[in-house]
Amino acid sequence: MEISSKENTHFFSNNTILPVDRSSFKSESSASKEKHSCCGGIKIFLGALSFVYFAKALSGSYLKSTITQIERRFDIPSSLVGVIDGSFEIGNLLIIILVSYFGAKLHRPRIIGAGCLIMSAGTFLIAMPQFFMGRYRYERFPSTINSTVSISPCLQDKSQTPLSALEKSHTKINAGCEKEAGSSMWIYVLLGNLLRGIGETPIQPLGITYIDDYAIEENAALYIGCVQTVAIIGPIFGFLLGSLCAKLYVDIGFVDLDNITITHKDAQWVGAWWLGYLIAGTISVLAGIPFWFLPKHLPKPENRKDSSTSSEQSKFITEDNKEQHKSYQQVKIAEMAKGMSLEFLSSLLNFLPSLKNLFGNPVYILYLCASIIQFNSLIGMVTYKPKYIEQQYGQTSSKTNFVIGLINIPAVAFGIFSGGLIMKKFRINVLGAAKLSLGSSFFGYLLLLSLFAMGCENSDVAGLTVSYHGTKQTTDYEQALFSECNSGCLCSKNDWDPICGENGVTYISACLAGCQASNGSGKNTVFFNCSCVGTLESPSQSSSAVVGPCQKGNECPKMFLYFLVVSVITSYTLSVGGTPGYILLLRCIKPHLKSFALGIYTLAIRVLAGIPAPVYFGVAIDTTCLKWGSKRCGGRGACRLYDSSALRYVYLGLTLVLGTVSIFFSVAVLWVLRKRSSPQDETLSANGERGTCGTKSRKDNFVNSDHLIQTTYWPEKETRL
Repeated sequence: MEISSKENTHFFSNNTILPVDRSSFKSESSASKEKHSCCGGIKIFLGALSFVYFAKALSGSYLKSTITQIERRFDIPSSLVGVIDGSFEIGNLLIIILVSYFGAKLHRPRIIGAGCLIMSAGTFLIAMPQFFMGRYRYERFPSTINSTVSISPCLQDKSQTPLSALEKSHTKINAGCEKEAGSSMWIYVLLGNLLRGIGETPIQPLGITYIDDYAIEENAALYIGCVQTVAIIGPIFGFLLGSLCAKLYVDIGFVDLDNITITHKDAQWVGAWWLGYLIAGTISVLAGIPFWFLPKHLPKPENRKDSSTSSEQSKFITEDNKEQHKSYQQVKIAEMAKGMSLEFLSSLLNFLPSLKNLFGNPVYILYLCASIIQFNSLIGMVTYKPKYIEQQYGQTSSKTNFVIGLINIPAVAFGIFSGGLIMKKFRINVLGAAKLSLGSSFFGYLLLLSLFAMGCENSDVAGLTVSYHGTKQTTDYEQALFSECNSGCLCSKNDWDPICGENGVTYISACLAGCQASNGSGKNTVFFNCSCVGTLESPSQSSSAVVGPCQKGNECPKMFLYFLVVSVITSYTLSVGGTPGYILLLRCIKPHLKSFALGIYTLAIRVLAGIPAPVYFGVAIDTTCLKWGSKRCGGRGACRLYDSSALRYVYLGLTLVLGTVSIFFSVAVLWVLRKRSSPQDETLSANGERGTCGTKSRKDNFVNSDHLIQTTYWPEKETRL
């Protein structure tokens, strides 16, 4: 502030010695107008960009909240859902280089506006299959559908079943299979997410550089911090929107809800997943509108007009008189193409030496390896966290999304802020940042270890987790589904229409429970004379059962509460290390290689973590499935029931193993830094022949705390739970 005040004093003193006083007032007035115009323009851009960040974060987090809904709606396994989730990163990578390089030379606001339109088009495309693939069909025995005909679940003879109830007749199966071809419409969800990735690409690089070019220097960090803060708020609303839509039936507005015989607690329930995408797409369209009316350039702030650092666009901007401007317009394209080709050749010649220099830096390469492995752990954990909570603790999709949005994400945001605040408060140097990042990861994964003890046991499901005689299931479940008590029934092992017996055991269907009669309809159906239900405690007495699976054990709600507490603390602890780690990355690289190093870092995270992690996590989770659904035309559908213990060990174990490996790399980073630090002063800086960290005075290594807290960005931090 002192420097700027001295410059202003010098500026006005120079004006006062002019022979005509009015010119002084005129120049002062024009400067004031220019300043107000600059500030007003950049603030409008800031508001528009913040809204876009909110829109993209909301749609991204909403996709995470609908993972299980999409899996059930399209009858696909978790591994395929992982491919759909990773397609966003693929779309981003397709054009990131083109946008980053050529976008800076064109009309940046309009490119961002076009990106918003592409992003919204992709979001709308994700929702489109709902309107073309027919109504959702869940497995239900005919007697649970509103009907006046009383049908015996245990069919002794097929002639006992009315023709209208024979849903598996060859005629209807063939007709259904022709329509079932729409099940491949998950491809449109994948393509829509790919488009979302393409549309989101220009928002960050072009938006942040635009602010940095035209904002007053001391305000740039504050503005970027505001944008990043809004980016964290977006996922909160995304998961809350997911919670709301998960409560609504998938075909709401198209069917009579009174005829729906399942509830949102049922494993076959699919919420109105498509509705949230329509809302998110509309928000993206609205967010992109202001950018079409913003100028290509804003007036430079007074204190930055003489700065040698300018955007790449300045190479193609001339500030000559109007006559030269006209001729410039005629040769604009030729000069632009010539300039781009020369820069491309120059960049190509410098690429390999820069890459060699960068990968010759042991601190950078070790931290890059640690980050890649850690993000594999975090991305996989976040992607399937809703599924884990639903299957492990018997919670509904609606409640799961509500908890994540209202508890976990604020903890992540607070952790990121706390990391920057700690760096500022204790004036931590680079070596201290490495220690803080390592400590954060170590204690975070240590807390994660405690979650192994906070799981629920498998529900008692006859033929799957327990036998019909009440003993623990050990044989192949397909053979174990049939027992003496249901041997006289014509049952299918592929059905999934669970009922809860009065003995607290869940049966896959009323037929497999040996039920001979039913009363009521829809959700109020009660089955009687169920021979298998009476097998466990009173074999001589047949018992009744009701529609729907039995609830988890009495200890499960308490375990879920413990899980939430530890999960929030873990999210906070892991997030604290994000800011110090990012600063460590920046401080151990030569200044002229920082942009290149960050580009390689982001590219590696996306390619080696963002794309593969959801896929192999999904494959691992699929191995814990006990009962697969079946498609109407044959083939395996979505999983209906998971082995709770196996799911816990696979999900948490894979996360923990990856996290532990990343900690070893972080220890190696700390060891290299200690080895290169001076005994007298442990502060490190970026100098030396190969860009490694050497010694430097403590004062030069203090990080501007405002910039540290507000501009820190690590890939997809808004969804790290």
